[in-house]
Amino acid sequence: MRMKIVYLCCVAKYQISCAHAVGWIYARSGSAFPYDSCHVRSRMCYMIVTSRTLLWTLLTMATTLAMVAAVITPTWLVGPSRRLRGRSKASEDEIFTPSLGLYNGCIKVHEIEQLFTENCAPFVTSFSMSSEDFPNFWKAALVLFVCGLGLLSWTLLTSLSCCCIRSVFRKSVFTVSGTVQAIAGILFMLGLVLYPAGWGSRRIQMVCSNRVGPYYIGDCSIGWTYYLAIVGTIVTFICSLLSIQAEVSTSSTKVQEGLIEGKNVICLI
Repeated sequence: MRMKIVYLCCVAKYQISCAHAVGWIYARSGSAFPYDSCHVRSRMCYMIVTSRTLLWTLLTMATTLAMVAAVITPTWLVGPSRRLRGRSKASEDEIFTPSLGLYNGCIKVHEIEQLFTENCAPFVTSFSMSSEDFPNFWKAALVLFVCGLGLLSWTLLTSLSCCCIRSVFRKSVFTVSGTVQAIAGILFMLGLVLYPAGWGSRRIQMVCSNRVGPYYIGDCSIGWTYYLAIVGTIVTFICSLLSIQAEVSTSSTKVQEGLIEGKNVICLI
């Protein structure tokens, strides 16, 4: 109550902005500045950009794009190279490498005479497909990755608007976003663990030979997009930790000085 009275007196007596009043009060009390500050006269919200908030935003954006690319690219598993013979003796043999993704795959199809074309397309028609054609573990992994991407995409929006918006659901936007990113990272990690559990299905046998089983891929090898998903998961947790530093940077001494001076845009890069 005392702080509120002092605040009202500062504004009424000295005709200063709310940012100046709050700044003077918090400077005297030794507390950190609040995140939401708007000038009474100009009614413009403050925009705070620091090197750590910018790094957090860019890293969140890169991670989101990397995880999207990993989910939609059909090279999680790469089969052994195969040789296709042409119908005529004059035609040259072609070598192709089949691959499988989380819900799609790439195979060679024979279309016209000696012409072979690579066809990459989803093999999933519905979630009611048998486990031999679409392993149940892959179904669960796909759901986990889609949910994780939804959460990560939401944090991308909040990170882009964090320079102006300081709170979400009455909590710091950095705290909420960092927590959501940690949850997304856990979902990604569970999806990465479940995916190899479905390697014993008939669809995997068609690409990797019959010597396959859970967490054993026979003649196949891990594709680069699976490693990309692993890296993206690790960076997601890094983004969650970096959100803490981003929040600290918005309440630094230089930011406080800028608020006291009445600046609407504070850039510390």
